[in-house]
Amino acid sequence: MGTATLTIDLDAITANWRALDALSLPNVETSAVVKANAYGLGMEKVAPALANAGAKTFFVAIAEEGAQLRKILGPDHKIFIFGGYGFGDYDFFDQSDLIPLLNSLDQVKRFMNDLPGRPAGVQFDSGMNRLGMEPSDLPTLALDLPKLNPELVISHLACADQSTHPMNATQLAAFTTMTAGMFSTPKSLAATGGITMGAPYHFEITRPGIGLYGGEPFKGAKPVVTLSAPVIQTRTVLPGEIVGYAGAYVAKSITNIATISCGYADGLIRSMGGKAQVFSSDTACPVVGRVSMDLITVDVTHLEDEPTTLDIFCEHQTIDQLADAADTIGYEILTSLGARYERVYTGG
Repeated sequence: MGTATLTIDLDAITANWRALDALSLPNVETSAVVKANAYGLGMEKVAPALANAGAKTFFVAIAEEGAQLRKILGPDHKIFIFGGYGFGDYDFFDQSDLIPLLNSLDQVKRFMNDLPGRPAGVQFDSGMNRLGMEPSDLPTLALDLPKLNPELVISHLACADQSTHPMNATQLAAFTTMTAGMFSTPKSLAATGGITMGAPYHFEITRPGIGLYGGEPFKGAKPVVTLSAPVIQTRTVLPGEIVGYAGAYVAKSITNIATISCGYADGLIRSMGGKAQVFSSDTACPVVGRVSMDLITVDVTHLEDEPTTLDIFCEHQTIDQLADAADTIGYEILTSLGARYERVYTGG
């Protein structure tokens, strides 16, 4: 078989959801963020597993994702859209019972005009300067709040992956001030990082994302993915010979090079070339030369036997460890995983 095998452990995802849920008080609802096709792992399989584990509320980025998720989950779960209510979104919200997190006064007016009486939420900018309404919008928004009657008010932390960063406390204070008069409206500030920072950040609903899928900053996360790639060919390279494009690697001694069937077209980022490692059982093997579109070359000289497969994600290497080698983050590694993998789901 020429394709690499990506194994996704649904039981690990639900165990991570339960572990994150346990970090907040029983009266705090733990939702699930399944945007970007459940962070690249397959919304169709992941969302039902999370629903069966107890998640009642889900978040995605855009209306098209919400419509897809509604077909998967059926009518009994709330689905919020981070991107709010965009031009051309009417049919998605009308037909799929989606809830926008309105990000501007224009969105509020348009949604109330197009879909009066339908449920909506509001997003405030507490300092990240990405999405959400500003403090200066609040007097005008207040005029519409009685009719809008938002189901949820949220904001998003910019530096929650660094628990001691002063921006976290600044945003908490800003969000608390902006929502001070909204006593009966549920509020949400914490994604994965915010959950780990404790009760002051939890409010009524938390929104775990990357922590569900085995990523930092949730240090207690169970690994969710393994990735094993077949070795297409092993060859002996003599001193002075090059490996791969641009001669980025030059052998200093007799070297055995295994070429595995995956590359940057499969989401294994080109910048990890020459810095990452893969594994043969418990033994680390360095990636040498440049990562190409379909192939990666690996030094296996030190192995006793010629390998038939090499592991990229395994018990010895997490998504975040590979991300460090590629000078990126686990989020990008997961969401970049390509369509050519044979995907195998376990548990659930």
